[in-house]
Amino acid sequence: MRGAAPYVAGMIEIQTGTPAVTLALPDWLARVQIRIEDDEARVRFVLDLARRNMDEGGGPFAAAIFDEDGSLLAAGANLVVPGGSSLLHAEIVAILAAQSRAGHYSLRPGGQRTLVSSCDPCAMCLGAIHWAGLARLVTGAATGDARAAGFDEGPVDDASFAYLANRGMAVRRGVLRAEGAALLQDYAAAGGAIYNG
Repeated sequence: MRGAAPYVAGMIEIQTGTPAVTLALPDWLARVQIRIEDDEARVRFVLDLARRNMDEGGGPFAAAIFDEDGSLLAAGANLVVPGGSSLLHAEIVAILAAQSRAGHYSLRPGGQRTLVSSCDPCAMCLGAIHWAGLARLVTGAATGDARAAGFDEGPVDDASFAYLANRGMAVRRGVLRAEGAALLQDYAAAGGAIYNG
């Protein structure tokens, strides 16, 4: 299949014959630039991104990675449905964008970076967060809130977050939880796609 035309599904382009996969962020997400130092304001920011993503046809989740000084390194939103890939969770998209901007597979060399998510991450995203070289994790809605909306988060419980903390990552959960849970319920009530396997 060498030399065949690229396969394009939503925002993902896979070139045959070369080891290239390209993810193009939606313009509204790629252009975001901001500096936020406070955890509550950061969670409010990702909740606003999640709501905007819902309006754009994506899932009710968003994430952002901030540098030590509060500058936004990268933002991500759940692109599973528009991107046509079960891997495009908000945290994965944010990590991919941040590593691309940092030019390195680990985010640790750039300092003490924080991933902020609108909801406790699922099992897949927790694994990616563990390997990404992040110093902190801050979340909004709880795993149970995502499950109540119909999402299968996989084998995630308090021990999952303790694992990260035991390996040196600072973890803060439940920031603006009620607002995050309400957003998930709004999505479910509006008939949003529940894209479990």
